[in-house]
Amino acid sequence: MQLPHLGFARRCGVWLPCLVWLSLVLAGSFTFANPQSGTAQPAFRVTLLGTGYPEPRMDRFGPSILVQAGDSYFLFDCGRGATQRLAQIKAPPAGVNALFLTHLHSDHTVGIPDLWLTGWVQGRNVPLRVWGPSGTKSMMTHLQEAYAFDVHIRRDVDERLPAQGVEVVAQDIGEGVVYQSGGVKITAFSVDHGPVKPALGYRVDFAGHSIVLSGDTRPSDNLVRFAQGADVLIHEVMDTDAFRSANTFTEERVQRVAAHHTTPEAAGRIFSRVKPRLAVYSHIVPGSAPNLVPATRKTYSGPLEVGEDLMTIGIGGKIDVHRPPGGANAL
Repeated sequence: MQLPHLGFARRCGVWLPCLVWLSLVLAGSFTFANPQSGTAQPAFRVTLLGTGYPEPRMDRFGPSILVQAGDSYFLFDCGRGATQRLAQIKAPPAGVNALFLTHLHSDHTVGIPDLWLTGWVQGRNVPLRVWGPSGTKSMMTHLQEAYAFDVHIRRDVDERLPAQGVEVVAQDIGEGVVYQSGGVKITAFSVDHGPVKPALGYRVDFAGHSIVLSGDTRPSDNLVRFAQGADVLIHEVMDTDAFRSANTFTEERVQRVAAHHTTPEAAGRIFSRVKPRLAVYSHIVPGSAPNLVPATRKTYSGPLEVGEDLMTIGIGGKIDVHRPPGGANAL
């Protein structure tokens, strides 16, 4: 298979490929090089593409996380602006053909049409594969129906784009190992997002290390069980007081939303039970919540990062965290 040419641009203190082939199959030897030493870093890396929630914000796009494990790349959730964030790190959507969904709330899925169709327009010639909880296959089928006119014109009439590149292979999954190849194992597990059922978290194991993504959940004993021994635990969080102040919702609605999520104090107790090498907040509700760290420190004293868009986390013998200089929108 012929691979795209790779250039390099400095981003966040590391060198990121100007063109990344995101694939479930072997797609060449892509590693992140350390500009100081020139040596290859462990190819197990997380990029927080979007750390927000349904509120439209320019600093926190919709929930989406990119995981590199060796030569394979996986996208978890596809919220608002995921395709733009991929473009910012020079990873074109044409290369994205592996998407895992935690649940079907709109803020986690609204970016899918952009990822799917823009990737096709920009050169994807293999199907987009999507895994997610019950309802995922139906959603993707109806998306194809909704965009049937666009697909027909681009495929059959005008640009004559490759038919295979607009195909979608979607699969409803439950708890258990859902992907295993090339030394990468992805395990889905059930979490507790209140009445939003089913909802999943994911664990990615590779090269003796592991990342756990909570998805949306209130405190979950099942998450604690599946997260044991994880190097990095990326967990959602909600500051109820800040959320109340940031909105004009009724108190009843505030409490309903809060009942589906995890407070920083409760998240701290989860972190204390799991004891990851690094705990990270993402899906931060609301986007501005300055009390997150002090509140978490009431119940957890270990390593902690408040995620931001385009933060990268390298996992190996040590864990390297890089924030985009000036913020994600400064790139």
